[in-house]
Amino acid sequence: MKFIASKIDLKSMYLFELEEFFKGIGQPRFRAGQVFSWLHSGVTDFDHMTNLPKSLREELKEKAYIADVIIEKRMKSNIDDTVKYLYRLNDGEYIESVLMKYNHGYTVCVSTQVGCRMGCSFCASGINGLCRNLTASEILSQIMAAERDNGIRVSNVVMMGMGEPLDNFDNSIRFLKLVSDDKGMNIGLRHISLSTSGVVSGIEKLAEYNLPITLSVSLHAPNDKIRSSMMPVNKKWNVEALLKACRDYQKVTTRRISFEYALISGVNDTDECANELAVKLRGIMSHINLIPANPVRENDFKKPDQKRILHFKELLEKHGLTATVRRTLGADINASCGQLRRSVKEANENANIQQN
Repeated sequence: MKFIASKIDLKSMYLFELEEFFKGIGQPRFRAGQVFSWLHSGVTDFDHMTNLPKSLREELKEKAYIADVIIEKRMKSNIDDTVKYLYRLNDGEYIESVLMKYNHGYTVCVSTQVGCRMGCSFCASGINGLCRNLTASEILSQIMAAERDNGIRVSNVVMMGMGEPLDNFDNSIRFLKLVSDDKGMNIGLRHISLSTSGVVSGIEKLAEYNLPITLSVSLHAPNDKIRSSMMPVNKKWNVEALLKACRDYQKVTTRRISFEYALISGVNDTDECANELAVKLRGIMSHINLIPANPVRENDFKKPDQKRILHFKELLEKHGLTATVRRTLGADINASCGQLRRSVKEANENANIQQN
């Protein structure tokens, strides 16, 4: 299945846009509702839209396409049933997604870009930079593919996979509106988290939409010296600017903000870091999600021992902050994003070198 730039991406369209499209090809308005329903139920072939006339299905094949993702590799954890996917896109690029099972239901972690330009030193997704943005339909398709593969219904979504959602702002917003549409997948916005590395301009713009999602900010350090050494984005928008944007965002949305903090031994896990972090976050209605750092081949970062992790948490709590240690899911399948895509791309590149 090849991506054809001249064809129209129907799954990325809002219902009113589909109505305009069908009006433009001389079809009645109700056809848009029929097709919207098919697209958001996971159908990937126009021939399966059985309530459309065959002539219309043939016309749609000529003028439009249905975006989808193909499962290139599937890894299931023997520990907790977490499933990690390597998806191949229509143009041959790869992205990753993770399906996680909780007591309250299933959550999918979706990617928003192929690669990432943020360059965070503890993350494998951005090691080779950004390739391209994902369309709203490609983000939707990750959820649909996981549902189809497991015969389940996804109830929660986290935009924490490969890429920076606020660096792909328009497609991320379009995805949020489509995935929550009550005529589509109908996943409530309150069940969706969007993670950002700290793109202040994007946070400011997101506040204008006042969506009831959970904003999750990858903070990972209490000061500019440490954060800039780990996250290049901090050189453009430092900790002070980022936290101001978070306060302004909260004034508009009144939503609690989640701060992600990857604990790295000897880097940001000291008592001084905990106390400084608590002071910086004072006055922000927040939750701190402490994440034992995942090992990445390109650095020597190590996670602290359990005693140090719990001590860091206790220090934050003494300051009146709410903090939890993220439960590690899919530990036996290396469920953090970026590394599976890189291994496949490297294997393909090596195979091409050998052939040449």
